[in-house]
Amino acid sequence: MGRGLDCFKCGHERLLFMFMGISVKDVNQHDFTKALAAFLKKSGKLKVPEWADIVKLGRFNELAPYDEDWYYTRAASVARHLYIRCPAGVGAFTKIYGSKQRNGTTPSHNCRGSRSVARKILQSLEGLKMVEKDPNTGGRRLTPQGRRDLDRIASQIGSRAATSKKPVAV
Repeated sequence: MGRGLDCFKCGHERLLFMFMGISVKDVNQHDFTKALAAFLKKSGKLKVPEWADIVKLGRFNELAPYDEDWYYTRAASVARHLYIRCPAGVGAFTKIYGSKQRNGTTPSHNCRGSRSVARKILQSLEGLKMVEKDPNTGGRRLTPQGRRDLDRIASQIGSRAATSKKPVAV
């Protein structure tokens, strides 16, 4: 896993997973987001709005997303971001998911993402008891249960990566 904590006798990292917990920061973010999105979809508890298949994700987009499961992927990305840096509110997520607006022959400018999509995803994660409002700052933060779920998924990804790692011949 790149931590320099391999077992020096046999070279396996698997033994270290029992002693050291693997967090979201230790695994590949793409793999983690895919795994969390699959977990959210499989659980069936995440409430997806009926307009999710036709909505644009910002005024800079021309079309709706091609991926049918974009809502789960975005929710997983939001949860990961809250794990890394919390608290964060709707405005922060509009900055994160913003992009450039192409204005034809005039210069492009940065444009924020949809506030409605960010708000609805945070509300859906609140319904799962993964996210709660922070009373001090007014943003959202992960609940202890949400942090536990994310750590559990990260440890599963880390253990899969350690078992599939092939030893290097010296």
